[in-house]
Amino acid sequence: MLVVLDTNVLYQALRNRSGASHFILSLIRENRLSLAISIPVHQEYQKVLSRTASQKDLNLTRTDIDRVLRFIAYIGRPYATYFHFRPNLQDESDNIFVELALASNCNYLITSNTRDFTIKAELKFDDLRIITPSNFAATWRKAHES
Repeated sequence: MLVVLDTNVLYQALRNRSGASHFILSLIRENRLSLAISIPVHQEYQKVLSRTASQKDLNLTRTDIDRVLRFIAYIGRPYATYFHFRPNLQDESDNIFVELALASNCNYLITSNTRDFTIKAELKFDDLRIITPSNFAATWRKAHES
């Protein structure tokens, strides 16, 4: 199964080891789940995680952040996004996740802010499944741990 992670999911996974986001990152680390990645998405992860405020909040050093980003680059399945779907979402920075989801034909785009991807979206994609970390974790457990 292939997924795209919004930055907030990666952030939450690093912040809380007992949450659904960390469970998803664990599945990726164990190669039970594949992560789609693109250069713009990786750059967004880097921009957010490298902020001084993020490092303090996550209680991670710059070296720790670099290790996480190298891990994502290593384990992620790379995709190039050739087409920009603009304007689409209210928050311009979220469009890169939709573009990666479409380019990779992923099973799920996982985000804590599903409304950001559905409310006032100018383009609708019937095959794009947007789900919260907790709903994804429940779906995963039902399908794989029953």
